[in-house]
Amino acid sequence: QVRLVESGGGLVQAGGSLRLSCAASGPIFSINAMGWYRRAPGEQRELVTSITTGGSTNYSDSVKGRFTISRDNAKNAVYLQMNSLKPEDTAVYYCYAKLSTFTTKGFYNDYWGQGTQVTVSS
Repeated sequence: QVRLVESGGGLVQAGGSLRLSCAASGPIFSINAMGWYRRAPGEQRELVTSITTGGSTNYSDSVKGRFTISRDNAKNAVYLQMNSLKPEDTAVYYCYAKLSTFTTKGFYNDYWGQGTQVTVSS
C-alpha cells in the first residue's frame, strides 16, 4: 500500500528554521503534485505549498518568502524548508501526494501522511 512518511517537525523559537521531509513509498506508478497542508488548533486545513513534477510551485500568501518547497522525483520525496518561523505557523503539517498506483494507472488520487507537529514559541 502507498505510504507517505513525514519527518522533521519539532519545537523552535520564533525566527528559527525547520526542514520537513516526506517520502512516498509503495506501488506508485506516477506522482503528479506533492505538497504540504497544515492545520492549526481550531482552524481549518490550509494549503501551504505544492509543487508539480515539472517543478512549478505555489505558496499561500502567509508563507511566501519564508518557506521553500523542493522535490526529488527519483526518491518520491518532497521537502519544506521553513525559515523566519512565527508563532502563527504552529500547526500539524501534512504531506500529500496526488498519485496513481500500478492498479489505477492514469487515475490520480490524493494520499496523506500522518502529520508532524511544528510548534513555534514566541
